[in-house]
Amino acid sequence: MSERYPRSESTHVLSQPDVSSDEARAFLIVTELVRDARRGYPLTARTGFRVSPDGRVGRVPEVEAWVWVDPSAEPGFGSIEVLSPAVERLFKLFLPLCFEFAGKRLAIGHLGQSLDGQIATSSGASRYVTGPENLQHVHRLRALCDAVVVGKNTLERDDPQLTTRLVPGRNPVRVVIDPHLRALAERRLFLDGAAPTWVVCSHTASLRAPLPSGVELVRLHAEAERLAPRAILDALAERGQSWVLVEGGGVTVSRFIEARALDRLHLAIAPVILGRGRAGLALPAVDEIAHALRLRATRFELGDDVLFDCRFDGKGSGPPLG
Repeated sequence: MSERYPRSESTHVLSQPDVSSDEARAFLIVTELVRDARRGYPLTARTGFRVSPDGRVGRVPEVEAWVWVDPSAEPGFGSIEVLSPAVERLFKLFLPLCFEFAGKRLAIGHLGQSLDGQIATSSGASRYVTGPENLQHVHRLRALCDAVVVGKNTLERDDPQLTTRLVPGRNPVRVVIDPHLRALAERRLFLDGAAPTWVVCSHTASLRAPLPSGVELVRLHAEAERLAPRAILDALAERGQSWVLVEGGGVTVSRFIEARALDRLHLAIAPVILGRGRAGLALPAVDEIAHALRLRATRFELGDDVLFDCRFDGKGSGPPLG
């Protein structure tokens, strides 16, 4: 198949709504608020919400609501019921994104690693360093974003599907960074048709074989044989993909951090020690502690793991990287 220009709108696979738990209902509310925020229609006043048995989210008077959301109050939500820790975590993690990034671009990085900073063993085994709660969290991030980005090495080592099969929601556009078009064509995301799949490559890269059906190229100018993270995000935004999850691997996420191209980093740390393996973050060295990049972070428990929600908003300390 010949090279094609990517579509800005595309068909996504939808999972059936899950209303079996308060946590599932809360995520349906978050999904609706995020969808409106991405379109530039943020919630502007205190609003009540409830979820019907068939999974429809309704905006109702506060006296009829299961929960209310208020962008002008802290913590931004409430209920006449006692909300579970899982529901509170969902709202605390995702409502700030709806309030802060409505109508704006958003780039979130995610990594799951061991206590000693490894995302895989020395042989490359990575399933699973973190627990099932973090895996579900990743699927929720995918469902809330327009596109999910991975590097070529992650594609070839892990063969990820990058879908939302564990949660209700749209499959994102799947984006592979492959500057020289060397990725193996038999990987699942090239063949399953579950969502649009784009390959970001150098403008000089040559195809070694026809593209699989449904796979499209995004060509960018390379700098020293690398594709600039900000240029990648710009290209995706031009094609309608404004909320982007950078899911891996460690090299790719590190390059986005070095370029100061992320707004958030979700770093999940599991209580396991792997020894020498594949490191998570790998950034240029600093000589002085004062030069370290200190981020504002909120901690959440994800089962046995700890999730750090880190903000790249200029309010931490240390000089810019890159």
